Amino acid sequence: MANHKSALKRIRSNDVKRLRNRYQHKTTRNAIKKLREADKKEAETLYPSVVSMIDKLAKKNIIHDNKASNLKSKLAKHVAAL
Repeated sequence: MANHKSALKRIRSNDVKRLRNRYQHKTTRNAIKKLREADKKEAETLYPSVVSMIDKLAKKNIIHDNKASNLKSKLAKHVAAL
């Protein structure tokens, strides 16, 4: 167990951040699945918001920059092929 006041606070803040990151990551994954199942018109309207979500995850280091690029590329190809 932590002995210092700052270490206890760090444990609390890490838990809060972990839960927030998990929520944002899961929400983005669900949005990606929804986009892949959508028809062309709906997919074209969803695409900018999903790309924005992916960029935010990469900016906050929740996912790696290269993973974000790969996801955006695959989604762009998918939407274009519909």
